[in-house]
Amino acid sequence: MEETIAGAQDSQMAGHIPQQRGESLLETAVRYAEERHWDVFPGTWLEAVDGMQRCSCGDASCPAPGAHPTRPDWATQATGSATVARRMWHKQPTASILLPTGRTFDTLSVPESAGFLALARMERRELTLGPVTLTPDRRMHFFVLPGASAKVPDLVRKLGWSLSSLDLVAQGEGAYVAAPPTRFGSRGAVQWACRPTPANRWLPDAEELISPLAYACGRDR
Repeated sequence: MEETIAGAQDSQMAGHIPQQRGESLLETAVRYAEERHWDVFPGTWLEAVDGMQRCSCGDASCPAPGAHPTRPDWATQATGSATVARRMWHKQPTASILLPTGRTFDTLSVPESAGFLALARMERRELTLGPVTLTPDRRMHFFVLPGASAKVPDLVRKLGWSLSSLDLVAQGEGAYVAAPPTRFGSRGAVQWACRPTPANRWLPDAEELISPLAYACGRDR
């Protein structure tokens, strides 16, 4: 699909983020629905206003320009149909690609620095990873099986941590993530740290990843 972070497919680590290349947003959204069976829905988009890129929502101080839902009932828009996805992006080809969590996957979100530390530990342990995104606001989202948001507080406590003391967020039903190659205004595009492949179609359970993630977040405080 889209270009991933340099070297991430092989070593899970990255030296820099290359330019985003590849398919259009429409083609990519359709591919997510077709090949991964992920629900997708179109979000806001970027518009040129007085020579600057602004979010289509019209808020000059939008915290996620071009990368958030367009309406409060966004969950009803989400579709796993490639045909419906194609129709929606035909209406607005530059709309961001948003993926609802709590359906085919949840995500574990951590700061970028903790995420790369965790990836290194996971590689040494030869853990099986699902896809992982890196966003321009410097967070990494690890895709795991649904149900993680309910499990994580107890899993973290069993490791001796308080969830409130760690910058580790489990996103499940009612939340969403932005998918590559969605752009956050002038801050850049969402990238794959570990891209979707046939090998990671079966997602890990949160319990398999929580130890290295909690450890990395603890070190990152």
